Amino acid sequence: MVSTDKNQSSVVMFILLGFSDYPQLQVPLFVLFLIIYAVSVVGNVGMIVIIRISPKLHTPMYFFLSHLSFVDFCYSTIVTPKLLENLVAEDRRISINGCITQFSIGVTCVITDMVMLAVMAYDRFVALCYPLLYTFSMSPKVCVLLVTVAYTWGIICSLVLTYSLLILSFCETKIIDNFVCEYSVFLSASCSDKHFSEMMLFVFANLSAFFTLIIILTSYLFISITILKMHSASGRHKAYSTCASHLTAVTIFYGTILFLYCFPNSKNSWLVVKVGSVFYTVVIPMLNPLIYSLRNNYVKETLRKFMDLRISQ
Repeated sequence: MVSTDKNQSSVVMFILLGFSDYPQLQVPLFVLFLIIYAVSVVGNVGMIVIIRISPKLHTPMYFFLSHLSFVDFCYSTIVTPKLLENLVAEDRRISINGCITQFSIGVTCVITDMVMLAVMAYDRFVALCYPLLYTFSMSPKVCVLLVTVAYTWGIICSLVLTYSLLILSFCETKIIDNFVCEYSVFLSASCSDKHFSEMMLFVFANLSAFFTLIIILTSYLFISITILKMHSASGRHKAYSTCASHLTAVTIFYGTILFLYCFPNSKNSWLVVKVGSVFYTVVIPMLNPLIYSLRNNYVKETLRKFMDLRISQ
């Protein structure tokens, strides 16, 4: 249980302002985010169903993609409904425990997403650099193990960071100029020593980002070397094509993270940070299934039929 001074755990709340500074945009933003969320849910669930029922897609790459879609669906679902509610509701309060629950699930999804992208980069590395060993190196047991590692590390990071928040004290209801329960929300609202919490965030967030990015960059370094050694132009084009979807997803994911963390933390920058956060938490989960389906005609056509079926229902 979150500790609060004077035993006021039932009184202390957070108020997420979201985009309340722009009342004229509340309805248009609600419609926009509702459409994005609907596309995200249909796209990610559709991707999972298509991969499960289509023998052509029973490959390691699409096995990992199905789990990436599941994580994106969970992340979008834990964030977007509350964002939509705050756009139309007068009461924007959320309990500390509710906020921590959203944060905990969100961290699990984000870290798992990072590791899954690194695993998919490794899969492309083995497929292009050691094609004769691919079937052995990426056997079903290995694939399950890699996915298990991704989920396990996401859960471990979430538990550690959540514990570092649970030991904080909160003295009064806090107005938060944000739409999602991020780590900075709790730190700014806490009235106790934050050193341990800040240290845990620094260690686990940077450790996860650093090692996954190293795996991705190293994989693509060797992939690039292998492709450049190919004599056939069509072979090089085909090799690049197999990596294009994943590389696009990685660029958008890490590019947004770097933008959010590198942008100067000033009062005038909060709107830009909010927009970046919306892109990170709401838009990216929608983009991933679209990116991968656009690179595969079979997936694109099946996904289109699936979405048409869902819309007709």
